[in-house]
Amino acid sequence: MQLEKYRRYFPALAALGLLVLLWLTFFTVRETEFVLVTQFGRPLYTVTEAGLHAKWFFQSGTFFDRRLRIYNPRPSEFLSRDKKNLVIESYVAWRIRDPKRFVETVGDPVAAEMRLHDIVWSGLAAALGTVDFESIVTTNREAAQAARLQDSLSTSADRAALEQYGIQVVDVRIKRLNLPEQNKQSVFARMRAERERIARQYRAEGEEQALSIRAGADRQREEILSAAYKEAEKTKGEGDAESTRVYSQAYSRNPRFYKLLRTLESYKKILDDKTTAILSSDSELLKILMRGETAQ
Repeated sequence: MQLEKYRRYFPALAALGLLVLLWLTFFTVRETEFVLVTQFGRPLYTVTEAGLHAKWFFQSGTFFDRRLRIYNPRPSEFLSRDKKNLVIESYVAWRIRDPKRFVETVGDPVAAEMRLHDIVWSGLAAALGTVDFESIVTTNREAAQAARLQDSLSTSADRAALEQYGIQVVDVRIKRLNLPEQNKQSVFARMRAERERIARQYRAEGEEQALSIRAGADRQREEILSAAYKEAEKTKGEGDAESTRVYSQAYSRNPRFYKLLRTLESYKKILDDKTTAILSSDSELLKILMRGETAQ
């Protein structure tokens, strides 16, 4: 009687059991996920293709995000080759590459980032120990070693993390480079002294070029003035010669008139309205002024 009483629930229970069986058998994988299928805690295989997949109902599926993750380690202090203390703040871009090894070695992203911290810290310490401070913080593009150092660190960290933990390190970059507080003032003073030295060098080079330019300009000015003076003297000599020739021609045609004209020109230069002249009655000048002619 009791069996007959509960028989009407058998179809519902069977349908519910079927749904549970289907739910335990089938699973969906997104484009951004890995699924690691395990049996009683032992990894079997990884599903990487998106879509609907199936497994045995007694097996389990662990989902992992396959997208890029960013880990920001806490700032740490390192020592360069020339014994300068540096406080480095970096970031690590990583993703899960081998879910099976990942589960076997670290298990979850928090533990993975702890392992990454150890790898990146040791890599930074080793890399910074091979370069000087001036090759990291410099304005000389050719001497800068920061980019090469970060690329090398990314490669070595990726190799170590992939082999040990199934993690792919895409990139390791330095976000901020700072100095310990006790070293800042001495470093800043040295930087100021270096910039002042460079400024003095630039000013000395500028003054040297200015002196060279001024000397060249003075030399050109002297050459131009010398050439102009030479040309002026030549023109003046030619003018004097021409004047003498004209005077000679005029004198040869009428010596008396020429003498009178030259005398009048001389008087014109030495006599004006403020000149007082006391002359004797037989003075040649008086004769010219009175009669307009010179004595024979």
